[in-house]
Amino acid sequence: MSRLLYIQSSPRDERSVSTAVADAFVGAYRKARPTDEVTIMNLFKEELPPFDGFTLNAKYAVLNGLKHTPQEQAAWGRVTRITDEFKSYDKFVLAVPMWNFSIPYKLKHYLDVLIQPTLTFSFSPDAGYKGLVTGRPAFVAYARGGEYPPGSPAEAWDFQSKYLQIALGFIGFTDVRVVMAEPTLGDPALTAKRRDQAIAKAEEMAAAF
Repeated sequence: MSRLLYIQSSPRDERSVSTAVADAFVGAYRKARPTDEVTIMNLFKEELPPFDGFTLNAKYAVLNGLKHTPQEQAAWGRVTRITDEFKSYDKFVLAVPMWNFSIPYKLKHYLDVLIQPTLTFSFSPDAGYKGLVTGRPAFVAYARGGEYPPGSPAEAWDFQSKYLQIALGFIGFTDVRVVMAEPTLGDPALTAKRRDQAIAKAEEMAAAF
């Protein structure tokens, strides 16, 4: 039995296209693997620790090989609990809308907590940076109001998929599967067609996840 973590990063619930596509993927996955455990995390309903003060000092203590003060140790313990929970899963699904050409701030906050030295990546002068969350697949359902196809002038505005691909890759993900729903704004017939196409593709991809 595998454990799958489904991360939602939109507060729009049933109106969210990225969530609709990811929901379809997870629904098909559950049918294909009914004994697997699926946990849904909506980041807009999570209480994440602020990454400042003692937490930030604790990170730099780790980077510099220093001991934590009691306050730093308590702050780092909260970060460790979140990263340990994340690493306890075998597979990941993310629903990610584009906000101002990038990702929602709640998802950025979550990644800022997760991406930590000794917890999700390591560094050595010889090997450089090395991701520690390895051997696990991720599926990402992206949605954006416009279109940003590769090779087009608009591609330069896409800080959504580019950033997330780099962030996931940095902590060890090499198998990241993607469905893109675009555009979600504009002609209703076109947006409905593209949404349905993305959902159908997600359901098809779930069988081999």
